[in-house]
Amino acid sequence: MTHCPIKDILHSFRSKRIAVIGDIMLDKYIFGHVSRISPEYPVPVVDVTHEDHRLGGAANVALNTLSLGAETMLIGITGIDGNREILLDLFRSHGLATEGLIGDPSRPTTCKTRILSQNHHITRVDFESRKEINAEIERAVLGSFEAVVDSIGAVVLEDYNKGLLGARLIQDIITSARMHYVPVLVDPKLQNFFAYKGCTVFKPNLSEMAASLGIVLHNNDDEIEAACRLLQEKLEAETIIVTRSDKGMTIYNGSFTHIEATSLEVADVSGAGDTVIGMLALGAATGIDIVTNATIANVAAGTVCQEVGAVPVKYEKLLKAYQEHLQL
Repeated sequence: MTHCPIKDILHSFRSKRIAVIGDIMLDKYIFGHVSRISPEYPVPVVDVTHEDHRLGGAANVALNTLSLGAETMLIGITGIDGNREILLDLFRSHGLATEGLIGDPSRPTTCKTRILSQNHHITRVDFESRKEINAEIERAVLGSFEAVVDSIGAVVLEDYNKGLLGARLIQDIITSARMHYVPVLVDPKLQNFFAYKGCTVFKPNLSEMAASLGIVLHNNDDEIEAACRLLQEKLEAETIIVTRSDKGMTIYNGSFTHIEATSLEVADVSGAGDTVIGMLALGAATGIDIVTNATIANVAAGTVCQEVGAVPVKYEKLLKAYQEHLQL
């Protein structure tokens, strides 16, 4: 399918069903402007103009697949609190199913509050727990996945180290997915980095790979290639895709392909990784080759970086950027 027109590929996403399992977050944005310093302490005073709530973490990955028309099943945990209710309202307003949102009264709903002035971040306040989920919640998560595994085209494991994806649950999900020939795509964090053995696509960023391997990487092709080989020995993944910021991304699946970053203007990189893994999952479910898949994901990430805050990719914007970027 390498030579399929981009419109055909994007259209094929609409018939897919994707599962996303991972750390669900509520992103709260407080917008305002700074005109003075507090007399109580030398910090800026933000005069608030408006607030906004958005879906973050694994929920933003789900928004990306949903926004391109794929039916999306999101599985994760929240607290039993007011922020869960806000999340439920957001799920419904976006058309996301809420059945996979498992409540755990022992923890808060993860909420990240960002305070901005003139689109510049002043500070961030986090409410969260990083403790590992208990056996009962783990069984509920696995049960939710096994209820849908035979009807999905791909599953994303979106790990932010908030306690959901422990080593045992990771391997249970990968084993179940492989039995059903479902591709497993992983967006890892430092904890449990090597627990994803046998996954289909493993997508670390440069700093995560360097820290986990205990090496220094200078973001040149030779060092990246050596690190990928080292990582592959430990993971036995089908494909490793390293996102390299302004150097684009590198694919390793027995041979190497380096994809340059898009030349689109960058306003905010938050959420770009969510877009990449969501696009890769859609491509894997559709069966397009990995280089075409990663090229589309790379352009998609460039389009979301043009906006402030984590936002999902938009069909028309992606189509236009892809055609301009590749001069098609």
